[in-house]
Amino acid sequence: MKQAVKIDHNPQKETQPEQVSEQASELEQAPEQSSAASLLDRISTPADMKALSDDEIAQLAGEVRECMINAVAQTGGHLGAGLGVVELTTAIHAVFNTPDDKLIFDVGHQCYPHKILTGRKGRMHSIRQGGGLSGFTKRAESEYDPFGAAHSSTSISAGIGFATASDLSGKDNKVICVIGDGAMSAGMAYEAMNNAHNLSNLIVILNDNEMSIAPPVGAMSKYLTRIVSSRTYKGAREAGKKLMDYMPAPIRHAAKRAEEGARISLGGGTFFEEMGFYYIGPVDGHDLNHLLPILRNARDSKGHNPILIHVKTQKGKGYTPAEASPDKMHGVKKFDVITGQQAKSTPKAPSYTKIFAQELIAQAHEDDRIIGITAAMPDGTGMDLFGQQFPERTFDVGIAEQHAVTFAAGLAAEGKKPFCAIYSTFLQRAYDQVVHDVCIQNLPVKFAIDRAGLVGADGSTHAGSFDTAYLGCLPNMVLMAASDEAELQNMVATAAAYNDGPIAFRYPRGEGIGITLPERGEVLDIGKGRIVHETKTNVCERRDVAILSYGGRLQEALKAAEALETKGQSVTVADARFAKPLDTALIDRLVDTHHTLITIEEGSIGGFGSFVLEYLASSDQLGKAHVKTMHLPDVFQDQDTPDKQYEEAGLVAENIVSASLQETQ
Repeated sequence: MKQAVKIDHNPQKETQPEQVSEQASELEQAPEQSSAASLLDRISTPADMKALSDDEIAQLAGEVRECMINAVAQTGGHLGAGLGVVELTTAIHAVFNTPDDKLIFDVGHQCYPHKILTGRKGRMHSIRQGGGLSGFTKRAESEYDPFGAAHSSTSISAGIGFATASDLSGKDNKVICVIGDGAMSAGMAYEAMNNAHNLSNLIVILNDNEMSIAPPVGAMSKYLTRIVSSRTYKGAREAGKKLMDYMPAPIRHAAKRAEEGARISLGGGTFFEEMGFYYIGPVDGHDLNHLLPILRNARDSKGHNPILIHVKTQKGKGYTPAEASPDKMHGVKKFDVITGQQAKSTPKAPSYTKIFAQELIAQAHEDDRIIGITAAMPDGTGMDLFGQQFPERTFDVGIAEQHAVTFAAGLAAEGKKPFCAIYSTFLQRAYDQVVHDVCIQNLPVKFAIDRAGLVGADGSTHAGSFDTAYLGCLPNMVLMAASDEAELQNMVATAAAYNDGPIAFRYPRGEGIGITLPERGEVLDIGKGRIVHETKTNVCERRDVAILSYGGRLQEALKAAEALETKGQSVTVADARFAKPLDTALIDRLVDTHHTLITIEEGSIGGFGSFVLEYLASSDQLGKAHVKTMHLPDVFQDQDTPDKQYEEAGLVAENIVSASLQETQ
């Protein structure tokens, strides 16, 4: 690699915390790493690492970092998180016997170094591409991925399952869970830790980089920072270590045991010790001279308690542009390795997320009851823009969607107007709260559901496929879907004005279609759709096809109508706007005046089309017209570009044309 490339091949030269565990303090510094030929070329699986010296493991880590940077530069993807765990991942595979020892990553977006070391380095150019490697851990992809993860805070629960199964089967393997400090803001992590008692084969590694995607929030983040920075803790330990250097060996060993109790009383690891874990740390996660022996000690431990190793890392470590902008280089487009400059594309229109934020800001200027809530995704939901205007009315609750929804319910019960902005795929995590705390009490919480429909490179774990189905079955809920950016403005305004119960509106990822936007959104009539296109025919003549679109497929419906008209078909295209309540008058009109009715949506089976069928069946109208529902297929679709995903799903204009012609023949 050219010298100008800003990759630090020896990132362990600067320690992160001033404190490391007692095990690490007795180690000598390793000699400077060799400049020998590539070690990575010789590593096909972690088994090939077992013969490496510690110096060679350090060299290998540098080569893994370089491999990862070059791969992500070609494809785009998650960068900063993986760079931060290069040394940690390399050390784990060098010390433990994977895949027999189970390595479970939380979230999974930091798994790129893991993939490089587990037989997939030759396919890294395909990561997050159609037919390529997943950007997360995936059981179907490799035996080294024992548990798939793309959502947060699942690793300890899964790890306890693996560890318990091993105990019941009489196995002697270890289970290693790597969880980020941001993921520790979710209650599920603590539910798991509360049930980890006496699992001596369980090792939890808390990767503390003081940042998940956005900077972490909440008491746990402050607690971890306090452990690392406490003067009392650091001063007492340093003074004690210097004094012990002059003491005989028996006294030194006794002092080490006493130090464990002392550090608990001084604040280091108290919480984790009380949860039943043996706490080690903080440890510099980039210094293999410290990390390797600690992991070996944990591997060989014969204690009765699970172990928690608190590792301090730096997001983007070893690559200067990523170190300088850890938020902007968390997830990246293709980029220039030398400069870190990401590929730029000229947007045709503002993103739906930005349109939502701008309209919400406009509404909030007129109504001081409007409050914005996000669950650790301020940039992704547009709440960062809202927060710049109204910091006192903006709340980032961390990776805690359940809390976000019930928090919003409490605000609504006191007369506020909370907008809970959560991705469709993440709102699933708070379903009971939506049911029990919002809908049963009929509280006017407003749900802004970003990333509705298929989302491209993140694949099935992040697709917004199910929200229409899982919200539409709930009493009191109003559901809307935006067909373009002007309609999104209208739906934000409608939600702000609606106080009779919960209301949700969904919108896709990416750019709008580029229409001219009004200055402000218009408050819609609840449950009323609109006709957007009709073929001119004789007034008394029954038309061929009605296409009733819910959400972002409206433009494809209009393209299909144009194609059908060239084939002599008469077509009406309607934008439903609402899935609940349905515009039954509109549906009545369409089945009365058309031979065929086609519904189309960017959601799963059981959603809008099912609601229309249920209405037609209950009103004895199924015989009036041929009815066909078009929705996402009943499978979890892998990653690809959104356009190709929708082609695969059969939800583009060509598919609508084919379905229409089949029904009218």
